[in-house]
Amino acid sequence: MRASDFFPDSANWRALVANYQKAKTSSSIWQYSSTFFLFLVSWTLMYLSLDISYWLTLLLAVPTAGFVVRIFIFQHDCGHGSFFKSRKANDWAGRVCSIFTLTPYKYWRQSHNIHHAGSGNLDERGIGDIYTMTVEEYMKASKWERFKYRIYRNPIVLFGIVPTLLFIVLYRFPIARSKSLAPTYPSIYWLNFFILIFYGTLGYFIGYINLILIQLPVTFVASTLGIWLFYVQHQFEDAYWSKDDSWDFSTAGLKGSSYFHLPKVLQWFTGNIGFHHIHHLSPKIPNYLLEKCHKENPFFQNAYIITIKSSFRSLLLTLWDEKEKKLVSFRNIRTMLRGDQHFA
Repeated sequence: MRASDFFPDSANWRALVANYQKAKTSSSIWQYSSTFFLFLVSWTLMYLSLDISYWLTLLLAVPTAGFVVRIFIFQHDCGHGSFFKSRKANDWAGRVCSIFTLTPYKYWRQSHNIHHAGSGNLDERGIGDIYTMTVEEYMKASKWERFKYRIYRNPIVLFGIVPTLLFIVLYRFPIARSKSLAPTYPSIYWLNFFILIFYGTLGYFIGYINLILIQLPVTFVASTLGIWLFYVQHQFEDAYWSKDDSWDFSTAGLKGSSYFHLPKVLQWFTGNIGFHHIHHLSPKIPNYLLEKCHKENPFFQNAYIITIKSSFRSLLLTLWDEKEKKLVSFRNIRTMLRGDQHFA
């Protein structure tokens, strides 16, 4: 199905977003400088709190991690070339962010653009996304493959272990093997070098144990929140998935991405990424204009809306049912195996 099947005016969306695809240098500089200032203040308070109580340090890790998430959004915008008007400014600002997000800028930019180019395309899974099997693939898989997939999609693993492992360890190497990503591999090792210099120097002055006591909980919270944000905005029951021959970019943006309606303070920390449907249609819109685009154009208000409460329903949605055109849970598979629906 095409976007026009869902939204009669979908042919006009390109004209609508064009009005917001202009970075404002003053807004970008203010966001960047003020957020880094608040992050450094919060990080310093964590260091000072070590002499008072580590529980206080852990408490302060939450807002500090929130600032890291916001910095990641800036890096994300730089990767799309939407944060500053100049590509050079975007690249340098993004590289600075990468030292604090622990995410290789150029490598992640390329893999994320692959995600945008094929989001919701069943034939383009595996790079820059949360891997999702179809029901048919799962049913045909060996017991070992099913076991690995169930472990991977277990919430404790996916949100408790994988995020920290990904950002601290796996992002130090080119984990996604693709010819299109090969030119970006050197950037991974350059970032590793700068991380070693930056955090090595910092640890020398404040103590390496203190550095770990501060940085580990911040990275754990920030990475978990980041993966969660990315996950819930594409993993909902009626999300759009299709194969190459019928996949449509506009529909993937409008129906394959949600509008995550968050309280204002969380919307600020997450850099308006909750307006994900608009972002997928037009990644050239800087984060600070996404809400404006949403509010001024009723067309975009037809998106699938999730809230913090409703987002937890997606935890059980693990497989794409091509016949029902919706995400289902492992429990649905057990029902099928008992003779119900497709696999009688």
